Amino acid sequence: MSTAQSTRSRLASIDAVRGAVMVFMLLDHMRDFTHASGFQYDALDLARTTPLLYLTRWITHLCAPGFVFLAGVGAGLQRLRGKPVAELSHFLWTRGLWLVFLELTVVRGLIWFNFHPSLLAQLQVIWAIGIGMIALAGLVWLPSRVALVTGVVIVAGHNLLEAFAVVPWRGPGTPVPSAFGKLWMVFHQAGFFPIADFPSSIVLAQYPLLPWFGVLAFGYGFAEVYGWTRERRRALLVGLGVVLAVAFVVLRFVNGYGDPRPWTRQADAITTAMSFFNVQKYPPSLLFMLATLSPSMLALGLLEGRTLAKGLGRPLVTFGRVPLLFYGLQWIAAHLAGIAITAWQGNSVAPYFMNFVQIISLPQAPEMGGPLWLTYACWIAATVLLYFPCRWYAEVKARRRDFWLSYL
Repeated sequence: MSTAQSTRSRLASIDAVRGAVMVFMLLDHMRDFTHASGFQYDALDLARTTPLLYLTRWITHLCAPGFVFLAGVGAGLQRLRGKPVAELSHFLWTRGLWLVFLELTVVRGLIWFNFHPSLLAQLQVIWAIGIGMIALAGLVWLPSRVALVTGVVIVAGHNLLEAFAVVPWRGPGTPVPSAFGKLWMVFHQAGFFPIADFPSSIVLAQYPLLPWFGVLAFGYGFAEVYGWTRERRRALLVGLGVVLAVAFVVLRFVNGYGDPRPWTRQADAITTAMSFFNVQKYPPSLLFMLATLSPSMLALGLLEGRTLAKGLGRPLVTFGRVPLLFYGLQWIAAHLAGIAITAWQGNSVAPYFMNFVQIISLPQAPEMGGPLWLTYACWIAATVLLYFPCRWYAEVKARRRDFWLSYL
């Protein structure tokens, strides 16, 4: 079997894992809008959270690393299928620009139902993938192992740049970072800042470019394994998943390099475990990447060669084949569910039509959402409902070969 033919027959496992991390993504955003903690406090705050709420938030950490890594793998698979380098490069930079445009316009409206200029931009995962694809468009001209090594070096080494951290903006009355400081937060540190002196439009840079580009480049170079035999690839994926998990445990235990937040012993074993796994996502630390990419690797290995056309595999594969549509629809579903629950609780739904800046500027945190069981009920219901438009669109993409479908 040729490489081009074999890579086509192996997409089900990749789509299923992508679909799974996207379903977890829906849970994360559903929790933001439907649970009472959403705009009150960090669900990983050991002083305020509960074990179930902590687990609900932590498991959704799997989303962004898996999503970005598999976006890189998808680009690498196009190369394995024989797409000319010039054509692949053109596709990557044009799709990257398209994703950046969507992040700054459509996605912004879907998240907040609000276009008020107080929040100029919220730079999230679609932005990071878009800029990463533009950079990857140049890297694809080199051997794939260059991208692989580049990705590994960035993911493993970017925590060294913490030595160059800038003082972030803390809110009204605090110093505004310099132009370099603002660029640094977009590039590596993460944070939010006003464009000029406050009050002015604010940029919320949640997904800094460098570490996420490292994951994307790693995925692109890693796609080379999908030209191997199934048995060899499965062994590598499972073995690498175990190695990454062990590396996380060892590095985390010694509280050395890899994360700026040391874990500490707490009053009981459960809270101690919560401290141990409370690693930094903004920006994503090396330990965050080890803890979250290892399950994706294991899942890819364990699903390799399995029939996924029935049972839970079928909807996951469907979601994984239309990621951009699912991404947009899940914001709408989470937002509408939050409005319904808050209205049912007898509270004002006005905050659901405010953006991040307007919400944090309120004299007190708004009463939004309800109990955690409602979050899970809404998550399950939304997952079922979103399957139908996603199935329809997946069938459209399977039937047609219009070039613009690859951008959606």
